[in-house]
Amino acid sequence: MTSLASPSGTSPVTPSKTTPMPTKNGPRASDAVPPATMVRWLRDMFLIREFENRTAQAYQQAKIGGFCHLYTGQEATAVGTIAALNPDDPIVTAYRDHGHALARGMDPGACMAEMFGKATGCAKGKGGSMHMFDKPNWLFGGHGIVGAQTPLGTGLAFAAKYELEVMKRSVDGGQAKKKVSLAYLGDGALNQGALHEAMNLAGLYDIPVIYIVENNGYSMGTAIDRGTTMAHDLRKKAEAYGIRGEIIDGLDIIDLYDAFKPLVDWCRENQKPAFVDLKTYRYLGHSMSDPQKYRTKEEVDQYKAKDSIDRLAAHLMEDRKGPDGKPILTEQQFIELQTEVKAAVKNAIDFAENSPIPDEAELYTDVFVNPQPNLSPSCEYKHGAKNPLL
Repeated sequence: MTSLASPSGTSPVTPSKTTPMPTKNGPRASDAVPPATMVRWLRDMFLIREFENRTAQAYQQAKIGGFCHLYTGQEATAVGTIAALNPDDPIVTAYRDHGHALARGMDPGACMAEMFGKATGCAKGKGGSMHMFDKPNWLFGGHGIVGAQTPLGTGLAFAAKYELEVMKRSVDGGQAKKKVSLAYLGDGALNQGALHEAMNLAGLYDIPVIYIVENNGYSMGTAIDRGTTMAHDLRKKAEAYGIRGEIIDGLDIIDLYDAFKPLVDWCRENQKPAFVDLKTYRYLGHSMSDPQKYRTKEEVDQYKAKDSIDRLAAHLMEDRKGPDGKPILTEQQFIELQTEVKAAVKNAIDFAENSPIPDEAELYTDVFVNPQPNLSPSCEYKHGAKNPLL
């Protein structure tokens, strides 16, 4: 049976039934998740997979330029962690960010148009693949400097806590609430000073930020244990700053949610930070230009056999039952889901290709929050129009 880990073809595929979902004793966080929500998780994961497949094709056709880092294989990480949040919890991530943007709810057209460098992109074509922003969905980037997003994630959590404890209201005048921010980073960012400065402050001031290490085993092309101390137990990094540390399986979205949702709830309630070593794997190289000589095809295939989309689909079609005692997803429904997603991604490609390139005047919009008079000898900086897709 064909695995979803393979590149998308012309026809939908059915999940492998050789890898059963693990079971645990006692109630789990996922037990309370409605069937429709779990099907949406599956759709979101397949959307990311299909989106990245089409992104790779467009890049190879030179329709997308610059750097491009695909999320293929890591879909459960973004979908599972974001599912544990409230809609207005802020998140920030590194430059492998398409998956987070889509999981957070960004319109696929705005996401694809950004990579095409078009005016209809989420950042009007100014950011490209590495800089997905979606303020209405509380996504504050895609950042290209390794580890630089972690102080920002800490600051977002600090701002929310300041509203709650000092201002007693939100910036927009509404009621302040307990929030948690997520700061995603790759394992290559573990040795950046910015991360350790941020973690020190988070531990010192009880800032409710969760640092999520998307640990795919390689820092670009260097195995993590060759460049990072205590690679076998990254929780030691958290212990040094008095922060709660957890190791979570990021290849199985059910196990991920069962472990991560209680952690989010704990951080929110106690307004404290946490650190997660989230085990995942990318099927493709670090970027589109990566020859992948640092690992074997056998290693990649070993992880593809445990594909997260396959596992969730099999769970919904075999193990998870609805009130009528029947599985909550049929094979036909899964085929229809795939067909719908593929059409949506194709529409995103068409939208990006047919969108206009940014006008030269956009060089002077949305660059500074408070433009300085006479800053530019050729034009005045100003706020630009908002993207209707966002």
